[in-house]
Amino acid sequence: MIVFDDVWFSYGNREVLRGISFKADFHERIAVLGESGGGKTTILKLILGLIAPDNGKILIDGIDITSLKEEELIPIRRKFSIVFQEGALFDSLPVKENVAFFMRELLKLSDKEIYTRVSKLLSRVGVQEAEELMPEELSGGMHRRVAIARALAVGKTKMFLYDEPTAGLDPINSERIISLIKDLADKENIGFMIITHVVYVAWQLCDRFIFIKDGKIIFDGNKQELILTEHPSVREFIKELFFKIKKY
Repeated sequence: MIVFDDVWFSYGNREVLRGISFKADFHERIAVLGESGGGKTTILKLILGLIAPDNGKILIDGIDITSLKEEELIPIRRKFSIVFQEGALFDSLPVKENVAFFMRELLKLSDKEIYTRVSKLLSRVGVQEAEELMPEELSGGMHRRVAIARALAVGKTKMFLYDEPTAGLDPINSERIISLIKDLADKENIGFMIITHVVYVAWQLCDRFIFIKDGKIIFDGNKQELILTEHPSVREFIKELFFKIKKY
């Protein structure tokens, strides 16, 4: 379980999170929504211990991670498969070496075993033909798929974390990534937390929706509660959704 208990965080003098509190089970499918620059990605970085809150507690499986040392955070981070918005591939390495990188760092496997796993992972995300390509040669959709393959490379985790997984993609590639996220969650039988500002992407993928505005949670509920909410800021944010829901 993930627990945020009255978490505050600032970048310099700019307050980003102001007393955020929520609990999330690893099996849930959660969307964190809000305006750009509103602290959504900050939440992922806090979960992984990449940054520490100014105040408050963050517990992962009952362990308060806010004061852990870097080496103590390693087993916490291994509980998650993380895909950041930019994909964070190593520009100097071909696709297959990008996916193999953390296997070499963390797993005691032979080169043959590593490349067999790499091939299976790339096939799983539908980009097996790209293993010799460099990141600069990939399309946006392929880049995102390779990043997902690399996130899966070190074995089963407890939860996927996605930061704007469809950002900058055309509708066809967006749908491919959405289908891939669903498929992985179903087959791995684990949940995910997705950071996005695209409400319809969240609607297709998630069962729980957390809205952040001005550094605070202004809504936390399911699909039915989302549709019926009277909160003016949330209704304004999701108005595009109502037109698409009417099609069903």
